[in-house]
Amino acid sequence: MTISSHPGRVTLDGQLLGYWEREAARLDALATGSRFAWQRRRYLRKAEVARAKAELSRQREATRGQDGSASET
Repeated sequence: MTISSHPGRVTLDGQLLGYWEREAARLDALATGSRFAWQRRRYLRKAEVARAKAELSRQREATRGQDGSASET
């Protein structure tokens, strides 16, 4: 039996990144299927907020990758 290698430790920012990307995609789908323009605009605004949060987590992950020698608490 072959054991697959793990990609490394999954951090909270890594989990949040995936969550916010999925949430943005879900909100985009809701916006596409919305009946009224005001609903569509609201879903699109929420999707933008979710993408901004995902970008923040992405930047934190990138910073963590550069500081490979830093201790994690």
